[in-house]
Amino acid sequence: MKPTLDVITIGRASVDLYGQQVGGRLEDMASFSKAVGGCPSNIAIGTARLGLKSGLVTRVGDEAMGRFIREQMEREGVATDGIVTDPQRLTALVILGVRDEDSFPLIFYRDNCADMALCEDDIDEAFIASAGAIVVTGTHFSRENTAAAQRKAIRIAKANGRKVVFDVDYRPNLWGLLGHGAGDSRYVRSDAVTEHLKPILADCDLIVGTEEELHIAGGSEDTLAAIQAIRAVSTATIVCKRGPMGCVVFPGEIPASLDDGVKGPGFPVEVYNVLGAGDAFMSGFLRGWLKDEALETCCAYANASGAFAVSRLLCSPEIPTFTELQYFLKHGSLHKALRFDQDINHVHWATTRRPTPDTLMALAIDHRMQLETMAKEVGASVDRIPEFKVLAVQATARVADGRPGFGMLIDGTYGREALFRAADHPFWIGRPVELPGSRPLDFENGGSLGAQLIEWPVGHTIKCLCFYHPDDPADLKERQERELLRLHDAARRISRELLVEIIAGKNGPLKPDTIPAVLQRLYDLGIKPDWWKLEPQRDTAAWRAIGEVITRNDPYCRGIVLLGLEAPEDELEAAFAAAASEPQVKGFAVGRTIFNDAARRWLKGEISDEAAIGDMASRFQRLVDAWQRVAGRAKAA
Repeated sequence: MKPTLDVITIGRASVDLYGQQVGGRLEDMASFSKAVGGCPSNIAIGTARLGLKSGLVTRVGDEAMGRFIREQMEREGVATDGIVTDPQRLTALVILGVRDEDSFPLIFYRDNCADMALCEDDIDEAFIASAGAIVVTGTHFSRENTAAAQRKAIRIAKANGRKVVFDVDYRPNLWGLLGHGAGDSRYVRSDAVTEHLKPILADCDLIVGTEEELHIAGGSEDTLAAIQAIRAVSTATIVCKRGPMGCVVFPGEIPASLDDGVKGPGFPVEVYNVLGAGDAFMSGFLRGWLKDEALETCCAYANASGAFAVSRLLCSPEIPTFTELQYFLKHGSLHKALRFDQDINHVHWATTRRPTPDTLMALAIDHRMQLETMAKEVGASVDRIPEFKVLAVQATARVADGRPGFGMLIDGTYGREALFRAADHPFWIGRPVELPGSRPLDFENGGSLGAQLIEWPVGHTIKCLCFYHPDDPADLKERQERELLRLHDAARRISRELLVEIIAGKNGPLKPDTIPAVLQRLYDLGIKPDWWKLEPQRDTAAWRAIGEVITRNDPYCRGIVLLGLEAPEDELEAAFAAAASEPQVKGFAVGRTIFNDAARRWLKGEISDEAAIGDMASRFQRLVDAWQRVAGRAKAA
């Protein structure tokens, strides 16, 4: 039977909590970033990002951290058939920090954790046989139940003609050789561990480890002697990771010198955090090895992937995608600290962010100033606005009916409860940050922009409206550009998507080249939002020019959604028709055209909640139908 997966990894799955205060003691770190961790879990994600079809065998707890690991694996494209939910145990946790370039304190919370309860019953023969290779890991040979599970997987793999890869992954304290406070220790000599690992080596096709890990596998603290000892019992290709020196590979007879093995190019970079570098390295090596690339190419992929990992803070989130890896191998970088290379960072961000539907049809209810004015005009209290926004969520849900491709724009000023209720549905959510009506652009609530955004759920998109025209005075444009640059930087630092809404027509003539000129100027500044929200254009030529600017400057852009500007429905349908032929236009985000009438009558007390919901749902549905009609015709044409 031909494999449907390239590789399945087996073993640890944890949640890593990384201290964000770099350069201090772990005792003093105050905030943490969360990521999937554990050697095989990192490799499953890394190989998936690098274009392999990967799967994972492990256990997770029946709680939020376990669900996080499963959901993140699904987002990364990792097959989760082998992930067992353990109702009795908690998911493992690891607390990590960066003290300096040589010290990376970490604490393993792994007492009776879920992944160490993996057993033979968790190894499904059909799933193991579905992969061209399996990766077994050293830590899971430290206990009899987990060792038995991996040995069973090896037997199944060998019986089906699959390859067996061994990542030595030696952590002395996980073998019970050191205490909890020595989580960052990488080597303690142990003849017992060496004897425990020795029988595994004969079944392997590929063995990968650092010099210290090969010492424990080979039973010698002389690296060449350790490799020779491994060769005495195994025909596997042996890969020795040598940190900043890259790696050396021994496919056959062991030469007299380490330097005489097969090598690939090295990539000297500034070391920021070594944790996870080996998992990135293994991911890169497997990308070449399982695709039958030359060993020199495998080394290049591995060394470059490891370079990315040591230059960034986290583990699995920092492993490159194959697109990013190819970009780096082709263009290199002017930065030894790769985390400061904005071009590479953009490719990384754009190729690892959460997936989204190709179409976006959104009801915009993020209006604040307009609804305040409306409430004042009809004699209603602004305290009623939040309740109306909840009704808008119900109207959107009625139209979406659980289908993908629908969304909402909701503010945090009057829409706090609406945001909570929107989370009950699979909506795309955008939230505004601009001070309503500000020109030059200013941000709502004052204070630190980053401090505000860090409180948002990770799936919320930052939306910023900027009234910007190419003919604006130079000082006005400079102020607006500075604020947009500040917002773009904040969005990237906290990993939130950004939608920039440009309205030019209210402050000057809207010519066919007006919006293309604005977009090009912002791209020239280095601003690359995930989404654009733009006002309707007069003809298809204007949309074509806009699309060309986006494609030329950022082929990873999510696309454009049309705004409504309170236009009547028939005018919006005509605008849809003009825009639909441009592939960059993905849908619309319209507000007042949908909610104005219902809001006014509801605030006056003329209609019920249900009537308001029904009116908004009906108007929203008509726009959805109109967009789908014109988009369908454009696609057919």
